[in-house]
Amino acid sequence: PYPVELMQSWTLRDGTRIVIRPIRPEDRQIEKDFVHNLSDESRYFRFFNSIRDLGESALTHFTQVDYDTEMALIVVIRENGHETEIGVARYAINSDGRSCEFAIAVADAWQRKGIGSKLMHSLMDAARSRGLATMEGLVLSGNATMLALMDGLGFTIDAKAGDPSLRHVVKTL
Repeated sequence: PYPVELMQSWTLRDGTRIVIRPIRPEDRQIEKDFVHNLSDESRYFRFFNSIRDLGESALTHFTQVDYDTEMALIVVIRENGHETEIGVARYAINSDGRSCEFAIAVADAWQRKGIGSKLMHSLMDAARSRGLATMEGLVLSGNATMLALMDGLGFTIDAKAGDPSLRHVVKTL
């Protein structure tokens, strides 16, 4: 069932009202538009390659979430009577059943407004409520903004063994 308990509204410092909620299958188009409208750099930082658009199988994977083994929270605003996605954070439970790997992206025009922090707090709360003990991820070494966010959220940041281009970030929930 759709986890309505994870829905929340929040007002940004500039007065913009946002909604954080779990993604749904019918969010295909707004997810596609969100990724398409990211800058080349933001897409590279999120996907670790230079994709331009999500293919059909990726769109299905990203929007048809099994809420028991993974979670995807999106941030939306209402514009001209429809929702526009401006951020997404997701986790997938690792095979140990106690930890998860996360990913996050915020639309370029909406960065540095507190959305990433609020979204990560919501994702960590969701993971914690499902009994997960640890959240981890990989961040490109050149992604200073993300590394600063992770540091501010209390993640430990270490070099990824064997790959100086990556940092392994971990937080006990």
